[in-house]
Amino acid sequence: MMMLEAQAVHYQVGQAQILRGVDLAVRPGEILALAGPNGAGKSTLLALLAGDVRPTGGQVTLQGRPLDGIGLKALARKRAVMLQEAQVSFPFTVAEVVQMGRAPWQGEDEAADQVAVAEALAATGTDDLARRIFQTLSGGEKARVSFARALAQEAETLLLDEPTAALDIRHQELVMALVRRQAELGRAVLIVLHDLALAAAWADRLALIAEGQVVAVGPVAAVATAERLSEVYQHPITVMPAPATGFPLIVPRRGVPACV
Repeated sequence: MMMLEAQAVHYQVGQAQILRGVDLAVRPGEILALAGPNGAGKSTLLALLAGDVRPTGGQVTLQGRPLDGIGLKALARKRAVMLQEAQVSFPFTVAEVVQMGRAPWQGEDEAADQVAVAEALAATGTDDLARRIFQTLSGGEKARVSFARALAQEAETLLLDEPTAALDIRHQELVMALVRRQAELGRAVLIVLHDLALAAAWADRLALIAEGQVVAVGPVAAVATAERLSEVYQHPITVMPAPATGFPLIVPRRGVPACV
């Protein structure tokens, strides 16, 4: 069963073709990592999968239904989105920001809302920040609060755009462990990652995108070969097993010219 699926999706702005014929499916119970160089179309694809942007060709379906046929409230109950940068215009507290994740369920069960918010704050280690004004937080703290907001939404599908980018090693591992837990609960998770080491350690599958096209998708070890990564990132990359973990170790080769 596919939870969320892009079928021959194109997206064009003016003369610029951002995405070209993308096919991608996110399954319940898995983490699908989306990686690729800057400008490859990762965030645009995530926005299309979220229903925030409509494709100019092809379609996106959620549980077999086209996204444009699902009402906004119903859609918000089915998928939660964490963007790279959270935009909060007013001086809301951290608790209030996380509470916003409960908006699709407003008025149904206040006690359940409170439990969901409290659990999300505790899980992300942001409960001690609950009374802080969001704008006063560091970049890493904001990222964890934004992730807590997505968790509080309790949606069947999570779409996460670079949730670990501003985090230190400890909190990267914390967030990825929480992402793994969501998959174990049967949720479908698409996570945009620049850090290929994190993708190798935590993802079930890797989708590699370049110049608006998915060039490979499958188990991380099968997709993240040195030859393919070097070509996609236009820089020599070495892939080797890490004996201590068993995960592929992916590192750029330094002191050599970039690929052309």
